[in-house]
Amino acid sequence: MVDVQIPISEPDVPALSARRRTLVLVTMCLALVVVVSGVSMLNNALPRLAEALSLSQSRQQWVVDGYTVALAALLLPAGAIGDRFGRKRAMIGGLVAYTLGMVWAATAGSAESLIASRVVAGLGAAFIMPGTLSTITSVFPPEGRARAVGIWAGFAGAGGTIGLFMSGVLVDHFYWGSVFVVSAVLAAVTLAALIVFVPSTRASEAVGLDPVGAVLSAFGIAALVIGIIEGPDRGWSAPLTVGALAAGAVLLTAVIFWELRSKAPMLDPRLFRHRGLATGSAAMLLQFLAMFGFFFVGVQYLQLVLGYSALTAAAGLAPMSIVFVVISPVAATLSERYGLRVVGGGGLTIAAAGFGIFLTVSASSGYWLFLVSSLILGLGMALAMTPATNAIVASLPRSKQGVASAVNDLSRELGAAFGVAIIGSAFNIGYRNSIDAHVGGLDASVAAQAHEAPATALNAAAKLGDAGQELIAHANQAFISGLRAALIVSGGAMLLGAAYVVLRAPSRSEEVLEDVLDEGGPQGDRPEPGVSDAPELVPASAG
Repeated sequence: MVDVQIPISEPDVPALSARRRTLVLVTMCLALVVVVSGVSMLNNALPRLAEALSLSQSRQQWVVDGYTVALAALLLPAGAIGDRFGRKRAMIGGLVAYTLGMVWAATAGSAESLIASRVVAGLGAAFIMPGTLSTITSVFPPEGRARAVGIWAGFAGAGGTIGLFMSGVLVDHFYWGSVFVVSAVLAAVTLAALIVFVPSTRASEAVGLDPVGAVLSAFGIAALVIGIIEGPDRGWSAPLTVGALAAGAVLLTAVIFWELRSKAPMLDPRLFRHRGLATGSAAMLLQFLAMFGFFFVGVQYLQLVLGYSALTAAAGLAPMSIVFVVISPVAATLSERYGLRVVGGGGLTIAAAGFGIFLTVSASSGYWLFLVSSLILGLGMALAMTPATNAIVASLPRSKQGVASAVNDLSRELGAAFGVAIIGSAFNIGYRNSIDAHVGGLDASVAAQAHEAPATALNAAAKLGDAGQELIAHANQAFISGLRAALIVSGGAMLLGAAYVVLRAPSRSEEVLEDVLDEGGPQGDRPEPGVSDAPELVPASAG
């Protein structure tokens, strides 16, 4: 592979004022909410979408994962492009593509068109997200950086419930496509703020691109998600399922070998020898896997089992969002003092307890049990998320912050994509095993609708009149069976993450950068003698 690296010369510019830095932080958090809510906002609209477009459960998962797979697959190359040519430029292009994708989604008339539009929006989101964290770490001085990252992490967690609340208001009062229209408007507002308030930044050293690694990883991730989503629908021994899972494993293994041999790797696997980067990334991936899996099934529980409207369901998750925003900056302070092992491991354990409490839910439990478990889950996630982010950022020198940001974002988005796929599949298996035992005496078309998804089961039951009450009861009980299967997977992921963090994380986040420099990482990890590792800003005219 021929890789042409362009030396970047970045002239010094005056430091940003505190007010300007605050405006930058607000804009980056807004951009982050745009990306994260692009995943979660659909959970509230899924029941309406399923009815309007006759979507099976696997199609519903693809409407969500069409976005997240595109986002996760392109995060690393998009981050490298932003580091090389300017993060502001990359984010502007991403916001334009995201807006166009959302406008297309609002007018989609079929499942195929909707999934395609979501892929376009995901491509745009891939160019937005890496720049949010790397811009913050570039413009904030060391003394304010941890708190700024904590606020960013709070909105990363709260963005999911913000998207749910926004879509709840819209779905209750307008048609399902209105969620995409408002997302496009929010992206346009973010674009204007980005142009006005945010300076252009880029890496202070030459950045190479790795198209081979990018293509291999994109197809590998997509293949794995296809296999996980289609397995419950087609069968785990079906040719498509087996072929997709095998192709994903082979392609991702090829990525590792390619990156190890590449002179300019997209992400050098040897970086994960460093405990801060490895444990932070694993903790982040497992948190988002559990959190977005929870959103996927939790919102459906509120709407389909408890009978809440879309807005009321979103309001039911609002307390969890408030906990995220309030606790995340506190977690930043705690992580500086006690490190990822104590704060992050403890947070993951608390989150597992939240899932454990939710396991006791039944069709007649009501909202209060859901509230208690979601508050405990939010507390644990908020405590774990900020230390994990700080550990990743601190693991690499300032000259590698674009890579650190991309690793952090990739961990999040892979977690979100696999969370919807894995936890959604666990729910699917539990639901279908239960409902299929009770629909044998029904008309074949009704039984088929009940088998597809809870939303279509309840829709079919409503058309049966009084005779549909028994199907509703069976569908609700089957939903609880699927929900418990999903919660077991989610809680297990949290316990696995907690054990890994406690055993492998550095005791204090300040040790991580020293570990990297002492052990010696890939070429370019060490700052050159006499060269400051402080971030440099490129004037807008140059970037």
